[in-house]
Amino acid sequence: MVQGIVNWSTELNEEWLQNYVDDWVAFYRKHTKDGEVASYIPKLQEANPHHLGITIIGNNGLEISSGDVEIPFTIQSISKVISFIVACMERGVSYVLDRVDVEPTGEAFNSIMHIEMNQVKKPFNPFVNAGAITITSMLNGNTSDEKLASILNMLEKMLGYRPVLDVDIYESERDSSMRNRAIGYYLLETGLLESDLNITLETYFKQCSIEISVHDLAKIGLILANDGFDPQRNEEIIPRQIARITKALMLTCGMYDASGKFATYVGVPAKSGVSGGIIAVAPPRVRDEAMPFLSGCGIGVFGPSLDDKGNSVAGIRLLRHIASQWDLSIF
Repeated sequence: MVQGIVNWSTELNEEWLQNYVDDWVAFYRKHTKDGEVASYIPKLQEANPHHLGITIIGNNGLEISSGDVEIPFTIQSISKVISFIVACMERGVSYVLDRVDVEPTGEAFNSIMHIEMNQVKKPFNPFVNAGAITITSMLNGNTSDEKLASILNMLEKMLGYRPVLDVDIYESERDSSMRNRAIGYYLLETGLLESDLNITLETYFKQCSIEISVHDLAKIGLILANDGFDPQRNEEIIPRQIARITKALMLTCGMYDASGKFATYVGVPAKSGVSGGIIAVAPPRVRDEAMPFLSGCGIGVFGPSLDDKGNSVAGIRLLRHIASQWDLSIF
């Protein structure tokens, strides 16, 4: 049973924290029945809807993992965080934000209605598909593999190894993503794409099909929690300004059209993907009482059963509980 409010000042050792997280994962695994796996990409339908796992990595070196953390999955829309960072580093923040805005939409992630209805000259933010495809078109390279290499290079710097593509997911996504192709043609017609349409879309499908783990998401989250600095290797990976803009976008736009509710009830920057992954960022915070991960942490969650917004249904509830118990909210 999920515990109530806890006096963490007496229970901050690793064994206690591990037991609590194990208990919470076991409890919220039951909530996976309230959602469904993604169906619009055929290969994603093969995921086990009952999987749920979490990894938390703290600035102090403490790492807690529980549940189905050994299951690899594709990064999907969480790749938008990486492509935005790379585009800003390659082209400059001003260049990128002149072409993609930073406003929430209130619309589904694969909608272009807000662009047409408002007659705007650029996508609302980098985390809706229209904005993400525009960002991908900005990446350096003349082929999809060259563009993808810049994303893989960044992931390799963050993770210490070079991730690979899940070819089956890539081919399934490439062959079924009619909506993204329609978005691409709309962007081409309006002059927003900066590279060939087919090359841009191929890159986008590939970046979404990069295979990662819950641990990988937590590690990326840890770096963002420290404004782009990797405390484990004592090295700056992302310029501070870019890391901070990225976190602001994650907070306001990262959970599709449920971003406002997530910010209200969980209160940390996060980004989800339709494979069931969520990356969450808890920066260092000042509290009078002792709390777990007070110096900051990165959190990775995997739970492929999704709600009607495309977010992990059990993953969000698990994050909300942890954020409440550990007072992680940045507000």
